[in-house]
Amino acid sequence: MKFLAITLIVHAPDPVTGVLKPTSERFREVIDNALLAEELGFDGFGVGERHERPFISSSPPVVLSHIAALTSRIRLFTAVTTLSLLDPVRAYEDYATLDHLSAGRLDLIIGKGNGTAQRELFHVTPEDQWDRNAESYELFRRIWRQDKVTASPRFRPELAGAEVWPRPLQQPVRVWHGSATSRESVDLAARYGDPLFSANVSNPIGPYAELIRYYRQRWEHYGHDPGRAVVGAGTAGYYAARSSQEAIAAYRPVFEGYLGFQKRLGVEPVFPTLQDFVERSSALIGSPQQVIEKVHRYHEQFGHSVLHLHADAGGLTGAQHRASLELFQSDIAPVLRRDIPDPPFPWAPVLAGPGPASVPQPEPGPADR
Repeated sequence: MKFLAITLIVHAPDPVTGVLKPTSERFREVIDNALLAEELGFDGFGVGERHERPFISSSPPVVLSHIAALTSRIRLFTAVTTLSLLDPVRAYEDYATLDHLSAGRLDLIIGKGNGTAQRELFHVTPEDQWDRNAESYELFRRIWRQDKVTASPRFRPELAGAEVWPRPLQQPVRVWHGSATSRESVDLAARYGDPLFSANVSNPIGPYAELIRYYRQRWEHYGHDPGRAVVGAGTAGYYAARSSQEAIAAYRPVFEGYLGFQKRLGVEPVFPTLQDFVERSSALIGSPQQVIEKVHRYHEQFGHSVLHLHADAGGLTGAQHRASLELFQSDIAPVLRRDIPDPPFPWAPVLAGPGPASVPQPEPGPADR
């Protein structure tokens, strides 16, 4: 099993102290968390993309490029690249550049994104957002694979023998499809033989497990080898301590702070108590053994081989956050790595050897032939 640390770069008052950090300090915190993730042995670091409050993650290629310059091993993920809002040609240029600067450490997680404000900012409607996402992805993957592209898309000007530079380092970059609630993204992933990343954050795991089952059904429908289907999954929160009592006591102020924030927004919480949150959500809060057992329980439903944790302290103190991540790597990750297989594709940087090499993809199905 592989492990990612992911941030959406929320810029809001600390849920416990109420302090709002300056923007520059918040970005510095993201960079420090990426360096910490590499130091502790995480396999990937992800940066989300949002174009509305309270997020400041509107430019993940810039943030990830900075992280690439300061790291050497950890893979870099987008979480997610909102292709429904973007020109796929421009997105390709940004990410092909980043792929070279990171020596082939880039993975993309794509999705339509969510949020009314950012959709309106880019003049995307609820009626066309899925069509835009699919069209942008299909054009994006053609540009990554072909030296010249001719296409007549609906949502951007046509291309006639267009050459888009730079040409890629990874041939092609690996693309995951982020999935939260919709079968459209799941079907798109299965159609092209791409891995799926389940959000698995806002609700109990049941709806996410249903979408993953649908992904595997569609994967086989499109003619792919069932053994090559890959699923990643998120977590609603993480805090581990030597005892469950210690973990619950430390996390309680964080949970109560977020609960108060939701109530101020007029949002009815899905998990109204900390006990409910720990029991029914995907949050991993407790002793190392409790965390291991819970990951195994929802692995039975998901069959996932990649897991993400929150990269941000999110109300914990810096010392609590680091100690909890250290405990994950010392006591939790080794057991899960032993018990749950890795994804069936290489993870090391492309330039780990003497020169460029491609990243093998899942076996093509009829849609790719």
